Amino acid sequence: MNKIKEARIATGLSRAEIAKIMEVPYRTWENWESDNNPNYPKPYFERLILKELKNIRK
Repeated sequence: MNKIKEARIATGLSRAEIAKIMEVPYRTWENWESDNNPNYPKPYFERLILKELKNIRK
């Protein structure tokens, strides 16, 4: 499982809910969570996403 998917699951929110909260298209979020995705965010963007997800969880 990738880091973005793990962090989203830790929030307890669905893909649709988190996509709406973060104002990211659902399909984009779905792609980020899929295995072997060539469009996975670059490391600096992944860190920003994970930081935002951590704040949502609190």
